[in-house]
Amino acid sequence: MAEQNTEAKLKNLLKQEKIQLWNPPYTDDNNQAGLQHMQELAERYAPLVSLSISEVGGALESIRIQAVKRGKGNKTFRETNVATLELVLPKDIRKDPKTKNYMETRLDVLVQEVVDRIGEEYGLKYIRLLSGKILSADQRLDEQGVKNHTKIMVTRVTDAKLIEQLRKDEEERRNQEEEKKNQDKSLQRTQKVDTSFCPLITPFLEIADQKGNPLKIPQRERKALILAMGLHEKGRSLVKRKQYDNAVCHLLKADEQFSKCGSTLLTSVDNYAVLQLDIVWCYQALEALSCLEDAKSRLQRAEDCFLKCYGEQQERLQMIKGNTGREQVLFLRLYLLQSLLFYYEGNDAQARDKLSKVESLYGRLCLDSEKMTQLMALGFTEVEARLGLRACQGDLHEAAIHISNRRQEREELKQRERQKRRTRMENISILAELGYSTSDAARALHHADGDMNKAYGILLDSTRGAQATNNNTEGALSPEKMEQLLYLGFEREVSEAALRLTGGDVQSATQLLLDNQGVFSPDILSVSSPSTSSSTSPSSEEPTTSSNSTEDDELVNEVLEDISHHEEDYLDLTLEEESQLINTMKTYLNRGSTHTV
Repeated sequence: MAEQNTEAKLKNLLKQEKIQLWNPPYTDDNNQAGLQHMQELAERYAPLVSLSISEVGGALESIRIQAVKRGKGNKTFRETNVATLELVLPKDIRKDPKTKNYMETRLDVLVQEVVDRIGEEYGLKYIRLLSGKILSADQRLDEQGVKNHTKIMVTRVTDAKLIEQLRKDEEERRNQEEEKKNQDKSLQRTQKVDTSFCPLITPFLEIADQKGNPLKIPQRERKALILAMGLHEKGRSLVKRKQYDNAVCHLLKADEQFSKCGSTLLTSVDNYAVLQLDIVWCYQALEALSCLEDAKSRLQRAEDCFLKCYGEQQERLQMIKGNTGREQVLFLRLYLLQSLLFYYEGNDAQARDKLSKVESLYGRLCLDSEKMTQLMALGFTEVEARLGLRACQGDLHEAAIHISNRRQEREELKQRERQKRRTRMENISILAELGYSTSDAARALHHADGDMNKAYGILLDSTRGAQATNNNTEGALSPEKMEQLLYLGFEREVSEAALRLTGGDVQSATQLLLDNQGVFSPDILSVSSPSTSSSTSPSSEEPTTSSNSTEDDELVNEVLEDISHHEEDYLDLTLEEESQLINTMKTYLNRGSTHTV
């Protein structure tokens, strides 16, 4: 890190004096003359950066070699269209942290070809390539914004347990592939579910504000936001286990989903800002902050989002939550990462300024262990105690009251959600008894915002349409169409469900079944079944898909493992890792200010 800081300072000086090290007299056929000019430059710059002449000379030579290599790369690209990519390899693969790794390739090749070359050259298997986003293996480099001299981060695709145990035998690689398959299957199923009218999912998957009030979001954005938040939770759970390779991939996928949401939505909630912080935190943990431009832009987006969401003086946050103490950990991490980036750029003054803010916040956010113990003795959890004390600036009595109030608020919110779900199911049952299908009833209630009278009116107004739909449904289940799906090997129950869900379109039904590997959860099967079967109790149904149901349960449990049971878990930072980085930054900055020639 210190070497990059030194080089950044020297580059700034070279830029100010318009010195080009790749040109004569610094790079010359007469090597001796070039060395003499480099020595003179080192002697002149050494006092300016408070380093020895030999250190400055070595850094200048490194800059010169990089510049010459970049110039040759530009010439090669112009003449042959072969680009030079800088590879940011996993930490344990880098033989010398000071040495950069490059690869030459055309940009009109598939990413998979580059993946194969990197894997073969460095002995890596199951890797992903990142450049501000995950590069799709089945697309070309240039189609995904990769250019000459682009920096590419190489990360392993690893199962959490496999990384922790550091075992790489064949059995674990098979487990890894299976896990990835299950995650992709889970994601595919989530994407296939229409959450706008499924009565067993709505209102469970609702997007709400800080007070629990549902937000009105267009269906496309709503679906993207749900996926983004799910991927973010998965990524955060991996960060907690220090599995940064996998974590950054999940977080970048979440970022892609967030990008499908409108800017107004992104600046009205802090989820997007927190995601940007988490991505850059992974960069620093992977020692991949050479991806400087991407990290800088993400931190700027995070800061802008915090300002719009919380207010310039955090007045909106104060009004909504009654305090700002818990969210200060986010600003501590923001300023700390900004300090780190300023240091990488050679801007020690701004790095110190940001670090000063970090230390001030750190002093306020560090908690008295005795007060933590006392609160936990009262029956509060460690998370509650930590968040409560920060919210109340360390006041033990106020923290106990605050935690109790938060518990009551959460319980009231749960009660409202249970009642809302119970009411929705009761209303669907009432409409189903009047002869409407459960799916039509659920759609009507969704469009009527749960108002029973309005929903009934919608159904009455669409009687002709409903009749046409019923006629189409009968046609959808024609023997000919059923035979086609049964001939392909699908079970009768899921075939009927697929035809109902696709309005009798055999091609769409086939694709739906293939996407879900011929498996539908009981929830989807119940939603797609005709209203005449609504009188059948769940206990009397034949469990024809018990094995499939078990598989679904495993996937659901896998997802649920990563969802925090506390809605403010993202604010619960122990600050242990931050403390280590603060000390590292202080060491490097003090070195720069006290070093003599």
